[in-house]
Amino acid sequence: MPLMKSANPALGENTFRNVGGGYPSYIDAASRMTLSGTVNKTGILLVLAVASAAWIWYRFISGDIASVAPLLMLGAIGGFICAMVNVFKKEWSPVLAPVYALLEGLVLGGISAVTNDRFPGIAIQAVGITFGVMFVLLFLYSSRIINVTQKFRLGVIAATGGIMVFYLVQMVLGLFGIHFLAVNGSGALGIGISLFICAIAALNLVLDFDFIERGVNYGAPKYMEWYGAFGLMITLVWLYLEILNLLSRTRNRN
Repeated sequence: MPLMKSANPALGENTFRNVGGGYPSYIDAASRMTLSGTVNKTGILLVLAVASAAWIWYRFISGDIASVAPLLMLGAIGGFICAMVNVFKKEWSPVLAPVYALLEGLVLGGISAVTNDRFPGIAIQAVGITFGVMFVLLFLYSSRIINVTQKFRLGVIAATGGIMVFYLVQMVLGLFGIHFLAVNGSGALGIGISLFICAIAALNLVLDFDFIERGVNYGAPKYMEWYGAFGLMITLVWLYLEILNLLSRTRNRN
């Protein structure tokens, strides 16, 4: 069965190709990637992310606000570097994936603490919606109510690519003092765009589920459980931040 593309940059077309000699039969059954193993590794990464997020949250509410910004930057830059290294050195995933989760927890905790200080209760709402979306989509995927067809896959990939270009253009123009107030505001246009981005981020979870399942069927080596969990974490982090942003915009309207 040929492997298909995922919109997640960590789970690209060649992620499971040429590992373990290129064929499942080259790897002992006990040394292959399993679905249950990937689920367990994902759970570990989530616990690590929550732990570091809770730590930086505590520093914020205890009054040590000055330390939050440097830690947030450390998490953002360190997490990006860690992710890039992991993409090219997949065999390092058992170490790099947990480190990435801890660093991303700093980012999530810092942003959540600041946002929750402005809009009390918003962080737990975003967490609940994120996991709710994940479990609903997992159920729909596992029960084959959602089928990952080629058109579905290409549509999500194209939309994700467009969003990334949109982010990049905004960032570059922002350096020159050009800002899209209507797009980033709490008006109907801004909320509509935010809803669309949340939907695309959620659909990326479906592609991630599908790609991990294909990797299991392909017989990838055991360390790819950590890599599959790492790829799923990337999408969950993106989805959570987009939901938090959407909730912030709706609160601004009130």
